[in-house]
Amino acid sequence: MSAPLKGKVALVAGATRGAGRGVAVELGAAGATVYVTGRTTRERRSEYDRPETIEDTADLVTEAGGQGIAVPTDHLDPAQVRTLVDRIADEQGRLDVLVNDIWGAENLFEWDTPVWEHDLDKGLRLLRLAVETHAITSHHALPLLLRHPGGLVVEMTDGTADYNRDTYRVSFFYDLAKSSVLRMAFALGHELGPRGATAVALTPGWLRSEIMLGHFGVREDNWRDALEAVPHFAISETPRYVGRAVTALATDPEVARRNGQSLSSGGLAQDYGFTDLDGSRPDAWRYLVEVQDTGKPADVTGYR
Repeated sequence: MSAPLKGKVALVAGATRGAGRGVAVELGAAGATVYVTGRTTRERRSEYDRPETIEDTADLVTEAGGQGIAVPTDHLDPAQVRTLVDRIADEQGRLDVLVNDIWGAENLFEWDTPVWEHDLDKGLRLLRLAVETHAITSHHALPLLLRHPGGLVVEMTDGTADYNRDTYRVSFFYDLAKSSVLRMAFALGHELGPRGATAVALTPGWLRSEIMLGHFGVREDNWRDALEAVPHFAISETPRYVGRAVTALATDPEVARRNGQSLSSGGLAQDYGFTDLDGSRPDAWRYLVEVQDTGKPADVTGYR
């Protein structure tokens, strides 16, 4: 089917850029109506002060074949989230896919800094943005998602459960945030499964987001220029890759078998057969364990 999600409604919470934008566009390409939220609009920027906007994301969804609807929302404000969900209910009468991709803390964590040295206000703000927003959104959106059987909730995080269990992730606050989101999916699986819905945690690999490309001083069309300075960046993937992972889950009639699981874009690509935009299948988390973290030289042979 060219539009397997036609008639379905998705909410991608945190879709201004990065993985959220990639997910929204791929859901649109599958024919879905996609509500996209964030704090940066064409009239107002968040503290990121970046040019990407939710209206741009909505336009990309529509260009891909779906219907993109931008709704400015601060997911730390329960009233705004409630208003958002009420709007979806009034306009669509259903919600089939909820993607909790809210983050907004890129400028708050301090690499390899112990908790007693990390800026406390930044750390606590990070936890609010990464954890509290997801809880608020699920609280308000899940009653609508449960109106029809077969709903899917995707908790976006960084790292699989196995990898994060054994690996210190950046700092106390970052580690706690990303592990908390993994546990959210596990808990939601227990609460949603008996009610006919599915919850999973999903991580992209090394994401070539707008922020990451800017950090390395490259663009998507010349990203390989960064490999001389950062050779392991060769395993990186576009945001559309994890978007295709979400679409594969949303169109899988047997997705309930994955309820409560921790998944990755690379792992799901092996199962479902989708590729990144360049036709490859990067498997970043296997690569990190077997190559990068063991100190081997960069070599993506067999990993994409």
